[in-house]
Amino acid sequence: MKAYSVGVWVVVALLIVTSPGCQCQVSTANIRDAKMAKDKDGNEPATVFAPTDTFYCVLRLANAPDDTVVKAVWTAVEAQGTEPGFKINETPKETSSAAVNFSLSNSDPWPPGKYKVDLYLNDKLDQTLEFTVAAPTGG
Repeated sequence: MKAYSVGVWVVVALLIVTSPGCQCQVSTANIRDAKMAKDKDGNEPATVFAPTDTFYCVLRLANAPDDTVVKAVWTAVEAQGTEPGFKINETPKETSSAAVNFSLSNSDPWPPGKYKVDLYLNDKLDQTLEFTVAAPTGG
């Protein structure tokens, strides 16, 4: 009797998952490589930036359908004159298997300190890249 009821539940579950009205989605999309860089193509990888630099986050998606959404959430973790954990910006992009880049610039110099960019793949946190802005050198 137990084996019969387990089998029935397996069949019911399969019918629910495969029914036309089901909104279930399984994606094989993944972030193959992600890095911070000083250029949009990622040819100058960096984890330390100057206060006047633009931050670039460059990544490659693999196995991603055209409607894959990648989002970058930029945060000042501990930077001079800012509230700890201050969210600077959030940028979503709908894309497919390809190179994707995000950038963040500022009209004023960036405060020295620790920063991060959280990368979300279809609304799920996939990875976090940490970087710092060095204090300006005297001169």
